[in-house]
Amino acid sequence: MAIPNPCLVSLPRSHSLPTPNPNSITLNNDRYFANHPTLSLIDQCSETKQLKQIHAQMLRTGLFFDPFSASRLITAAALSPFPSLDYAQQVFDQIPHPNLYTWNTLIRAYASSSNPHQSLLIFLRMLHQSPDFPDKFTFPFLIKAASELEELFTGKAFHGMVIKVLLGSDVFILNSLIHFYAKCGELGLGYRVFVNIPRRDVVSWNSMITAFVQGGCPEEALELFQEMETQNVKPNGITMVGVLSACAKKSDFEFGRWVHSYIERNRIGESLTLSNAMLDMYTKCGSVEDAKRLFDKMPEKDIVSWTTMLVGYAKIGEYDAAQGIFDAMPNQDIAAWNALISAYEQCGKPKEALELFHELQLSKTAKPDEVTLVSTLSACAQLGAMDLGGWIHVYIKKQGMKLNCHLTTSLIDMYCKCGDLQKALMVFHSVERKDVFVWSAMIAGLAMHGHGKDAIALFSKMQEDKVKPNAVTFTNILCACSHVGLVEEGRTFFNQMELVYGVLPGVKHYACMVDILGRAGLLEEAVELIEKMPMAPAASVWGALLGACTIHENVVLAEQACSQLIELEPGNHGAYVLLSNIYAKAGKWDRVSGLRKLMRDVGLKKEPGCSSIEVDGIVHEFLVGDNSHPSAKKIYAKLDEIVARLETIGYVPNKSHLLQLVEEEDVKEQALFLHSEKLAIAFGLISTGQSQPIRIVKNLRVCGDCHSVAKLVSKLYDREILLRDRISYEDFTQSHYDVTSARKSIYIREAPRAQVQLKSWGTMVSHVFYKAKGERYDSSLLFHWCHLEDSTLKSSIKL
Repeated sequence: MAIPNPCLVSLPRSHSLPTPNPNSITLNNDRYFANHPTLSLIDQCSETKQLKQIHAQMLRTGLFFDPFSASRLITAAALSPFPSLDYAQQVFDQIPHPNLYTWNTLIRAYASSSNPHQSLLIFLRMLHQSPDFPDKFTFPFLIKAASELEELFTGKAFHGMVIKVLLGSDVFILNSLIHFYAKCGELGLGYRVFVNIPRRDVVSWNSMITAFVQGGCPEEALELFQEMETQNVKPNGITMVGVLSACAKKSDFEFGRWVHSYIERNRIGESLTLSNAMLDMYTKCGSVEDAKRLFDKMPEKDIVSWTTMLVGYAKIGEYDAAQGIFDAMPNQDIAAWNALISAYEQCGKPKEALELFHELQLSKTAKPDEVTLVSTLSACAQLGAMDLGGWIHVYIKKQGMKLNCHLTTSLIDMYCKCGDLQKALMVFHSVERKDVFVWSAMIAGLAMHGHGKDAIALFSKMQEDKVKPNAVTFTNILCACSHVGLVEEGRTFFNQMELVYGVLPGVKHYACMVDILGRAGLLEEAVELIEKMPMAPAASVWGALLGACTIHENVVLAEQACSQLIELEPGNHGAYVLLSNIYAKAGKWDRVSGLRKLMRDVGLKKEPGCSSIEVDGIVHEFLVGDNSHPSAKKIYAKLDEIVARLETIGYVPNKSHLLQLVEEEDVKEQALFLHSEKLAIAFGLISTGQSQPIRIVKNLRVCGDCHSVAKLVSKLYDREILLRDRISYEDFTQSHYDVTSARKSIYIREAPRAQVQLKSWGTMVSHVFYKAKGERYDSSLLFHWCHLEDSTLKSSIKL
């Protein structure tokens, strides 16, 4: 329903300013029937049916036509523990002359309902039908409705009306305006209201502190708290909840601990909400021990208390303890299930998240909701589990769940990462309402599949639809430019971020620009950009430069980038791996040995490579030389068959990959045939039908030999194979592409029957070799491949 804009409605002529009195009393002064016995029964009602009986009695006796008596009935119908707004509206429409209190009651009820725009419509009726003028109780409810709707223009109109009717100094109204502006993302305007309040109360300070915390400015929130102390304003429990939330967002454990002691010293009344805020602060600061001590002392615990502890244990990797908390919970409602599923998914345990989702389905103690499905779809995306992801899509339809922006974004992300771009586009075009995150997810999907120009076109369409891009959108569009080598377009988008769109470039955007310049061979310009950054370069920036050095074999600059990266993240084994590969390509084997020894000395171990494949909704995982699978004999028999068939067409293993510090660094030559990718491919061939694609996800980068084998197997067996790297250079790439999960897609079409889609994280592809017509093509010459002509092999490389 369209919402009329109050600022376009003139105040009725009958209300000539400054007639209204700011201190006018809302209640009707005529309380002749205040002590009527029928009215005393209203407070004793426990359901709407009883109210209707009293309503009928009031109509019979004529009591209903007394404005004060009618207002009592409206209040019970709209604001009681058993509210019925439909009934309240019907009662209201029967009142011949509702008083101001009655109007305000209905406006207030709708402002707190799921239909806040109705508050605005009631207000417009009030302006034209009521002899009373809006008072200081009316506007806070209207401003609340505007906050819920995030209608900045409408809220500003109410602000102007407040000033016009001489209520501009009312602290209650001004506190509401602080919350309104913060909710609409206008922290600056909210702070301007705050500083201009003549006499601030504790609610004013609380509103601004909370606004800063929720607006992503925890530092400012803590500074305001300290200023509050200097102004001798005594904080209350709500103040401390905001301050603790700021500490949690900053991960400031020391100050958070001081706040805890401050609460105890000043005897600020502890409540369940405040205790939960302290629990949240400790867990987010990584001190689960302090959280557990507090948890054990709490006289009262609710679902928030239990789930906070559960998530705290999961975040530090203590999954047994998290499961123990879950099992001990007195009430395992859907919020508890969601907390554990989300914790597993966000902590890089997607398989455990899916197992828990299956347990939820079997338990029948709770029903999956939107939050459950969003987390589960994210886990499906990480594992490439498209069967389950597709089942969830069908479940959403069968349950009649509204495909809101959260679910839409998750479905698009899942389909894109599972390799089905067409289904992602279908979901995107099927929804009418698309927020900035839906658009951004689709742009990211096009980028990761190598359709950079289509991503840019979609960005333009987003502008046409009046959707303002945010920081995530620009990360995705810059990644799209990187993948198709659009250097000038990337520069343009980067330069327009702040000037045209008001989005300040962050570390991720600089990392993307370094990646764009580095891939194009503009290493000097990339270094200059890093030197001019207004903030300290993060690991993702140096990682992008290190990746570019891999492509262009710049050993000197690679050493500098790796040094900076290791200084920021000493435990980043990926940096050592990548530099070792660069040394190996340059023939510097003494330095390769030196790096290996250094890793052993500092206790760094590379994450073991693991390939996963989904068959009939079950995710199967393989390690190098894995014998643990129930079908191991059949898998190895199929692998022997594959090797024999490869040899008949002249395939020779690329032994160079055994010399580099990659997944299987110490294995012998024959171990090339035992790589996890090859085992997953063999399992896929024996477990899926001829028409089914074989989708494999690798947690590390795919080596060049496996890349070549996948291409040849696709041709020999006439099968579609999708081989995707989830993390190739784990640490810097993960932080660089965390929001977008953008990956380069290399499409290789085998004429004319089969297709293999090999998804790699990009900087590693210089290790890939292809053989066609007896020649060997080095994939470091990627741009030259676009001109390769062969009657049996057509390669379409999208960077």
